[in-house]
Amino acid sequence: MKVAIASDHGGIHIRAEIITLMQEMGIEYEDFGCECSNSVDYPDYAIPVAEKVASGEFDRGILICGTGIGMSISANKVKGIRCALVHDVFSAKATREHNDSNILAMGERVIGPGLAREIAKTWLTTDFEGGRHLNRITKITDYEKK
Repeated sequence: MKVAIASDHGGIHIRAEIITLMQEMGIEYEDFGCECSNSVDYPDYAIPVAEKVASGEFDRGILICGTGIGMSISANKVKGIRCALVHDVFSAKATREHNDSNILAMGERVIGPGLAREIAKTWLTTDFEGGRHLNRITKITDYEKK
């Protein structure tokens, strides 16, 4: 698995935690920034990661900002992206199993580093169930193609 990860200024600490987690798990990743605590625009980080995932260059992406909302809205504008904003472990598991989400968004001002690690680990290790869920994902993909 190859993961693209990025944050804006509001998510730099959680991003560092998730990078450490991926290193511990032996997951290949590329960090797309940001490298500052000054205010930056989240679309400048979310959209490039989403495009990399949508193109197939990366299998999945992880985006972190203050709430996760701006990152998830931005990423979901890219065709082929199913970015899920998650702040609990149950939803992390469900969005992989049922929605085949390919980008995870989290908010550093909403959750702490320990929970963020648990969420990311669950999301990274959970497979899509397919079955009845595949029909639903196909409907989304078909709509995007219109």
